[in-house]
Amino acid sequence: MLSSFELQRIDLAGAELGLAPAWLTCTEANALFDALLTGVAWEVHRIRMFGREIDSPRLSCWIGDPGVAYTYSRTRFEPHPWLPALRPIRTRLSDTLGIDFNSVLANRYRDGRDAMGWHSDDEPELGLRPAIASISLGATRRFRLKSRDEGGGRLALDLPHGSLLVMAGDTQTRYRHALPRTARPVGERINLTFRWIQLSSS
Repeated sequence: MLSSFELQRIDLAGAELGLAPAWLTCTEANALFDALLTGVAWEVHRIRMFGREIDSPRLSCWIGDPGVAYTYSRTRFEPHPWLPALRPIRTRLSDTLGIDFNSVLANRYRDGRDAMGWHSDDEPELGLRPAIASISLGATRRFRLKSRDEGGGRLALDLPHGSLLVMAGDTQTRYRHALPRTARPVGERINLTFRWIQLSSS
């Protein structure tokens, strides 16, 4: 799957990872960041942890084709419509990777206190070996992966403004990933994870 000349393969046992550190030019990334910052209907999602519901430590928005709902942490999210700024990005990703995407989860990290805990994108509607295309905008943050197996592989990546990380193959089955909190001063970051959701009727 990761055959595009734009992607650098990342060596991690059992995973299929590719990185393009400057997939968007600085001008493109700046324009997209500004458009999303003001155009997305940002909201605090409620998630279930340790048997209780809490506010997620970030702002989010689920965006996709009509009817492409997504269930995460026992909560069902109906899609917001595609923003004009995201449509050409979706097309370019599909052309680059040869993969169709019908949805994207937008996450906004306002500062270093906003984070994403350890998890895998392994919900049933994503299929057995999902391809996730992740675009980072704004401040550089450290993204971590660790094997589900005790003593397995680990990896830390700094994802800069305009970068593209693709996770495919058995990555979600074998690894968890996270965006940890940081105490150092850091600006806002927006992350876009493009996905293909399998509809129940398909």
